[in-house]
Amino acid sequence: MKIISGGVCAALGFQAGSIRCGIKDSRTNDDAAIILSDCECTAAATYTLNRVKAAPLYVTMEHLENGVARGIVANAGNANACAPDGMENARRMAKAAASVVGVDEKDLVVASTGVIGQRLNIECIEANLGGITLSGDGSEQANLAIMTTDTKTKTAAVEFTIGGKTCRIGGICKGSGMIHPNMGTMLSFVTTDCAITHEMLLDALQENVKKTYNRVTVDGDTSTNDMCVVLANGKAGNPLIEWQDEDYQVFCKALSEVNTRLARQIAADGEGATKLVTCTVKQSRTEEAAERLAKAIVGSNLVKAAMFGADANWGRVLCAMGYSKAPFRPEYVTVAFESAAGSVTVCEKGAALDFDEELAKKVLSENEVVILVDVNEGSESATAWGCDLTYDYVKINGDYRT
Repeated sequence: MKIISGGVCAALGFQAGSIRCGIKDSRTNDDAAIILSDCECTAAATYTLNRVKAAPLYVTMEHLENGVARGIVANAGNANACAPDGMENARRMAKAAASVVGVDEKDLVVASTGVIGQRLNIECIEANLGGITLSGDGSEQANLAIMTTDTKTKTAAVEFTIGGKTCRIGGICKGSGMIHPNMGTMLSFVTTDCAITHEMLLDALQENVKKTYNRVTVDGDTSTNDMCVVLANGKAGNPLIEWQDEDYQVFCKALSEVNTRLARQIAADGEGATKLVTCTVKQSRTEEAAERLAKAIVGSNLVKAAMFGADANWGRVLCAMGYSKAPFRPEYVTVAFESAAGSVTVCEKGAALDFDEELAKKVLSENEVVILVDVNEGSESATAWGCDLTYDYVKINGDYRT
């Protein structure tokens, strides 16, 4: 597998672009994007587990019932969730995009992100979307257009071989706040030129999301709008993947690489964050238990605050483990903090160790910090990603709507 550039345009046959429609008066940059394949794709998607779902998700579910699509239309600045005329406007958005790119409106995924509870200005989308330009190097443009409180674009792509044919998977995503396991305010769009059936694509995506996006938390809030969509147009010419065979495993590994990279970028760009916090729990009884423990640790506001202050307060780690409802024996636990500045073990067999506070401060002051927890009870492990909790998180969210 090889890391490449290109995002959603890395795979053969895909174009992307963006335009400013004026959905939100205060937004000066582009706010609508289209990603399009030049032929029909097999398609699969996963959606938020929040009981309150935005209209675009329901429209997308309808459009993907047949397992095929041609592209994606997305907007920022308004979530079209709990909003007047939500379903009608989501359908009008699909129709407007379909008219622009010359496909059936039911062949388009619809996605929105932004403020909840306000009517989407569909009229400005209908009036301006026709000016969009799609190109084979438009991935970055599309990425910028779907950002809300994100401070940077998030992209990944890989190249791999199946049946002697070179295949590519690439993706872009947005997400900074309202992010919690079971996804959050994140939109992830992934494209591939690999030939794979809808059934195999859906299986691969559903299994992979559990171990990538669903292991990210920024603030404990699961959004109304999150969605991960994969489009596969088969233009690589590889033998069709229709069974969970060796080729399927190669595809899954490539998909995991892209989604893991995107998930980490979401966590690192959490609202107000200054550092990516990775937690790996190892030697657990089960992978599920390790996952629960890791999620609880990166999701703890007290742990997150300690990471911001570069305070080696390992007691907060054990506290979070204790309420995770995962089985473990506190008296077996070892905790260490690691980063580019080194490593320091702060707890062994559930008890304090004498450690170098100055070294610990240096370790925790890096841009990425790893919390390594060994529960010493089994052979399973899991990793989750989060970020620190800073003053700026409250500043960003105190007046987000206004």
